[in-house]
Amino acid sequence: MANETELVDVSVTASDPEWLAEFTRRLVSDRLAACGNIIPGIRSIYRWDGQIHDDGENLVVLHTRRSLVPEIIERANAEHADDTPQVLAVPVVDVHPGYRQWVLDSTKSD
Repeated sequence: MANETELVDVSVTASDPEWLAEFTRRLVSDRLAACGNIIPGIRSIYRWDGQIHDDGENLVVLHTRRSLVPEIIERANAEHADDTPQVLAVPVVDVHPGYRQWVLDSTKSD
């Protein structure tokens, strides 16, 4: 089991910016993320079903505990329009001590 105090940044993409904002708001409200930084209007080029796609999307970077990632993935699976949504967790290797504590205080522990 992941250490309760390990932090990660989780990125999620979606084509609908309003859906992404509401999804982020629900995660923050439910204390699954301390914050979500939304970057509108990114361009994603990727291979899917044997085809190359070039699509406009939006990206959120969520700041949270590593232990909460499975629940975020579960929520994305249930609520995201894509069958296979992008949900990537990247370890935070260093962080301002005050910001670290704020993330911990703003998210739930298991």
